[in-house]
Amino acid sequence: MALKHNDDYYYDIVRINIKKYRKEKKYTQQKLADECELSVDYIAEIESLKRRKSFSLATLGRIADVLEIDIKKFFNK
Repeated sequence: MALKHNDDYYYDIVRINIKKYRKEKKYTQQKLADECELSVDYIAEIESLKRRKSFSLATLGRIADVLEIDIKKFFNK
């Protein structure tokens, strides 16, 4: 069976949703970074569709916890 999407496709869905939920919570990238104990540059890289920074499931879980959402929401199209 052939793959339908490349890795960037899935990362982009997650990136878009991280930014969406961060803004809904009215968090800046700095606030999210501080709450997740990550650097603001790393959050910016995660959200960027141009830089294509990969990130771990553990990092995604930390972001979900801080934003108080179910991690599954990051994968909704």
